[in-house]
Amino acid sequence: MDFFENFWEIFWWLFIFYAFFAFLWALFMVIGDLFRDHELSGWWKAVWIIFLVFVPLLSVLAYMIARGKGMAERSMAQARKSQAETDAYIRQVAAASPTDEIAKAKALMDAGTITPEEFNRIKSKVVV
Repeated sequence: MDFFENFWEIFWWLFIFYAFFAFLWALFMVIGDLFRDHELSGWWKAVWIIFLVFVPLLSVLAYMIARGKGMAERSMAQARKSQAETDAYIRQVAAASPTDEIAKAKALMDAGTITPEEFNRIKSKVVV
């Protein structure tokens, strides 16, 4: 009998632990969305924060019901913006185009740094 009492007690503590962290996650998502929303005035943001401080669970639920669709849209817009910035950065630092590589190799050959055979080898690697 002692095993089952301990089992349900452990199960209950795991459930409480999960619920607490789920609530914290939702709370931080709401606070992040409040400050990401540029259409909401500063006074309304202050009102939401006050409600989140004094009545946290009810305020989180009310915010997600009332502004959940906008919250999802802002989150997707932020993800698209981050993806576009990442893509632009990758394009900026990625390897040069084949014509740039050939031009650099030609400049090295003209300067005498590499031989014509090395230039042809570099050109064949870049073209393929």
